[in-house]
Amino acid sequence: MKRFTHISRDGRAQMVDVSAKPTTKRRAIAIGTIRLQRKTLDLIAKDQIAKGNVFATARLAGIQAAKQTAHLIPLCHTLPLAEVRIDIAISKDGADVKCTAQTIAQTGVEMETLIGVTVSLLTIYDMCKAVDKRMVISDVHLIQKTKLPAPVQKTVE
Repeated sequence: MKRFTHISRDGRAQMVDVSAKPTTKRRAIAIGTIRLQRKTLDLIAKDQIAKGNVFATARLAGIQAAKQTAHLIPLCHTLPLAEVRIDIAISKDGADVKCTAQTIAQTGVEMETLIGVTVSLLTIYDMCKAVDKRMVISDVHLIQKTKLPAPVQKTVE
């Protein structure tokens, strides 16, 4: 059985040493869903939720959260995020949230995308809880993870 990299030989949690890994361009995408009542979706569309613009706030919250991932998940590395994008689309019974993140680093951005999606969904929930008691957050998962060679830095002479 393969050994978990975040657990030392004596069973203690540890941060993985990535210093020997090459720097590569990494991208990840995660998605999730929130089920909302039709009347809630109508209020969001008309910008009539008392707390403000729901989707704009959820986008900002997701981006901000993705940038804080290393502060929330104890063994995550702090990453220089080149991009975090939150896309929200209305579906027939709610909203679908997608988070895309990119970095050039020695480790991936999966956790950042999962945190971004989750906090965006929680923000929608928080902003709509006064008008919708039946909301359900579900299906948060990673759908893509890529790793490419890092772009070569050109030096100016």
